[in-house]
Amino acid sequence: MANNTYFKHEGPWSDASKEFLCSDTGSWRTKRPLIDNDNCIYCGFCAIYCPVQCMEQLDNTFVPDLNFCKGCGICAKECPKNAISMILEREFK
Repeated sequence: MANNTYFKHEGPWSDASKEFLCSDTGSWRTKRPLIDNDNCIYCGFCAIYCPVQCMEQLDNTFVPDLNFCKGCGICAKECPKNAISMILEREFK
């Protein structure tokens, strides 16, 4: 059994508030997630599996915080309803 004297959680989540742990995307992301709200069932899998925890709850859907989204596509891969598409970044410029 793990000793949780130093850590509040056993999972990958962080309670850190130091800026050096926040890594914004900059200009290197090549794809971004686009949510199809008609197909989204609000299950939250995208938020659970996002490695940088950038999916934010908004009304009855989730939206990526594009300041931190790396464009990895894990949210789209884990979505059970295929409600997330990865779109090339150049299509938004």
